[in-house]
Parts: sequence; structure tokens; C-alpha cells
Amino acid sequence: MKRKSENTDGILEQFAKIKEKHPDALLLFRIGDTYQSFKEDAVKASTILDIETREKMVDGKEVRSVEFPHHAIDTYLPKLVRAGMRIVICEQLEKPQEIEKEKSQSTNEADMPRKKKEQAAQEEPVKSVKADKPAEEKKTEVKTETKSEQGQEAKAERKPREPQMVTVNGDKVTHGHAYQSKTNPEDWYFTAKINGEQLKPQKMDSSDLAAYQKKEMTVLQLMERYYPTKLMQRVPDVAFQVANVVSGPEQRPLTVDKFNVYKEKDEQRPDFGRYKFYAEVDGQKMSTVASRQDLNAYFDRVKTPGELVEKNFGERLHLPSHYQQFRLPEGVEASAVRIAKDRSDNKWKVSADLGEHGRTDKKEISFDDGFALFKTKTASREQIAAKYLGEDIKTMLNGPVMSMEKSQSMKM
Repeated sequence: MKRKSENTDGILEQFAKIKEKHPDALLLFRIGDTYQSFKEDAVKASTILDIETREKMVDGKEVRSVEFPHHAIDTYLPKLVRAGMRIVICEQLEKPQEIEKEKSQSTNEADMPRKKKEQAAQEEPVKSVKADKPAEEKKTEVKTETKSEQGQEAKAERKPREPQMVTVNGDKVTHGHAYQSKTNPEDWYFTAKINGEQLKPQKMDSSDLAAYQKKEMTVLQLMERYYPTKLMQRVPDVAFQVANVVSGPEQRPLTVDKFNVYKEKDEQRPDFGRYKFYAEVDGQKMSTVASRQDLNAYFDRVKTPGELVEKNFGERLHLPSHYQQFRLPEGVEASAVRIAKDRSDNKWKVSADLGEHGRTDKKEISFDDGFALFKTKTASREQIAAKYLGEDIKTMLNGPVMSMEKSQSMKM
């Protein structure tokens, strides 16, 4: 965009006129060795590019502006485009009067002898000849300027890649694809970008790869499989700024005073180098190794500290919510469960009699589970059995029925 030949429009007037033509675009003005943006566009650019705005005097008025060196355009322009912005770049050209003057002076020096001979034969003043350019030269100049401006607008208006999906949080997922490992060709990985940020590649299951190659599995399904927490609804930030409360034994509220993640640095510990959760709840200080799923839930802000405490420290705090997740398979009665102290080692153990399906092995229960069962009453016998014997019971119920041969009694 160039200024009018009379040079009556200031920067802010040009900004307003161009903004009227392109209301949905962000305007960048080339001024000297910098690109600058003003008013509401400056605020948008500042947020996306992480550049501070400042109050600046422009055309005698104080306005909010943001600027960066002209040589940084190749770095900042892609960031603006990836953020979904439509950009209009306004380049500052030379004044038409100065271009006219320079060309006229050059012509005078080259054609001085010829012009002296023609001057006497001309009836009109020489200045009227200088005032207008030849039609062909003007046409060429306009055509060149138009092509240059069109090229700049085309480059600025280049749209970013359309998202393959948009999450419930409004995040745009692009570049979702599977690729083969260069070091081990048998391994394939799935990856994607969210809002332009590359996600850590995840090794694919062979069945998922086959389904994806046959187009039987979509990017959405792969995202649900390998990046589930990226698609979940984020909880409000306030949940991480104030103390959470969980329901303890007898519905007594327990306050989560502190919750964070750290990496174990003690080389003498068996969990050295692993990421752990640390919590302070109702005066108790606790830590435990964090699962990958729970770490993702924490960093992606899809679970509150209270929810993570219930899941990772529920047994230690004897929370009712911890035991509500455990249920015996249908058909197994509470009377089948036996919890007793084993005389051989004096430890409390749980087992279940499944009748024709047999009896499970005895499993030792932890001190905290025993405390929840006998002291706080936050756990039932069925819940303890489901927690320790759940998988064994399912396997036995789905297996063959044991043959029970009754021996005939003999009377003496």
C-alpha cells in the first residue's frame, strides 16, 4: 500500500482506511527498518508473538503499538499465519513526486542538445511536457506496482493448513499421521500437532497400524487411543490455585493443601529417576510413583488435584471413593468372601469360594485396606475381595467347571 501523491494521509489515517477494506486482517506497516502494528492489531500481535506493546506518538496522537525488526519478518509472519490470522503487509514506497523529479532530471541531462532545438518550435511551456509521463511508461509502472501488491497480499493471505479435528477445548489438531521408524523398520509411530506444537510420537500397536492403513481408523480414533487427555475437557485454572477438598471417612472433609510433581533424585531408592506425585492432605505428607496416564492428566489439566489425590492416595487416606470403584462380578455373593488371619504367618488375607468353579488363592491385604475395613468402615468385604481377587475370579468363572466326584460312603 502506498501513500497518496499529495502525502496528506498520516499513518493512522492509512491504518483506518486499510482496516475498513480488510476488517478481519492484521495490518503490518513497514516503517524504516521495522514492521509496526497499531491499536487492536498491536494487542493481537503482542499476544501471538510474545512482544510487549508500548504507547507511541504517531501523527501527534498516543496509540498502542508493537514493532519488530524488518529482517525478522520470516520468523514472525509464519507464527501469525499459524495462529489463524490473515495478514496485510503495507510497504512504504517512494513519493511519486520524487520519482517524477528524478526521472525528469535524468531525461534533461541526456537529451539537453535535442531539447534546446525543439524548445523554439514548441508553443506550449516546457513544464507542461514535464508534468505528464508518457502513457506507455505510466501503464508499465501501474502494472508493476499492482503485481507487486498482489504478490504481497497473496503471500500474507496464505491460509494455514485446515485442522483434521478440533478438540472440545477448541484446540486444532493437524499433521496427524503414522510414520515408519528409520532405525527399526518394524516399528511405526503416530504423531500430530496441536495448535502448531508437535506431540511426542507414540509407538503404534500393529492392529491399529493395519486399520489406519486400510482407512478403517481415523485420526480422531488414533488421538483417542494415543493422546486421550488431549481430547478431554480441561478443568478451570482456579482448581489448581485454591485448596481442593475430598470426602474422607464418615464424610469428614479433607483439605488438599499441596499437590505437585517431582522426579526422584535419590539414587538409593528403587524408583530413582521416575516421576512422582507429592501431596499434603490434612497434615499428612505423601508421595507415590505417578502413572503415565495420570501425569498426562495433570499436565493437560483435565483432572483436579483432588481427583488425583483420590486415585493415587485413596487407600492411604481410607477414602470411600477409592473403594467404590471395586465390584465383584455378577453372581458372586458376599457370603463367598472370607477375610481372616492366616495362622501360618499371622497376616490378614482374603479368599473367595466360587463353588463348582473352585476356590481362589489367599491374598494378603495391606494395612491401610485392613484399617479401612475394620476401623473406618469405608471399605466392605466385597470391595476388598474385588480389589485383590477381581481378575482371578473373572478367569475362574470363564474357565471350565471343575468335576466334583463324590465318594460313596461305606458302612462298616
